[in-house]
Amino acid sequence: MNIRIFNIPTILTIVRIFIIPIFIIEAPANPQFGAFLFIIASITDFLDGYLARKFGQITKLGIILDPIADKLLVISALIILVDIARVPAWIATVIVLREFIITTMRFYALSRGIVIPAETAGKVKTVLQMLSIILLLIAEEIYGVDLYDLGLILIYIATFMAVLSGIQYLFHFWRNIK
Repeated sequence: MNIRIFNIPTILTIVRIFIIPIFIIEAPANPQFGAFLFIIASITDFLDGYLARKFGQITKLGIILDPIADKLLVISALIILVDIARVPAWIATVIVLREFIITTMRFYALSRGIVIPAETAGKVKTVLQMLSIILLLIAEEIYGVDLYDLGLILIYIATFMAVLSGIQYLFHFWRNIK
């Protein structure tokens, strides 16, 4: 683990955290601009993890801030999508509840020196969530494809994957905490 507190991956995470309030303010009135901000924030999410692993710049601060930034971004987007009537409230509730439970468990494990890595189902869930949120914010028809309908289908699949990956995480958590 890198001793330096601030490095490029951590700075990218902090940038993502600063994008979130702008996203929250702008997205309800201009969802397409919100989609642009969400895309930028999602790119920082990919880059910070990639750079941290590639260059061995994983820090304790990054381990704590990155998942918080991710959850704040997704939860903010889901609340906005419910507010502008593009996502049913029950979907947002299921996903937010899953994120809260898993993040709490992840921090508890981390406090005991145990890092439980993300499983494939969790990574698929994240990609589906991010893609569906972008499509639901854009909500236009492009080349005969209704992005809203596609986004809605993907958010349903992402919700299923959230539950599935949450169950997987619970099993891994209990096995590793013993």
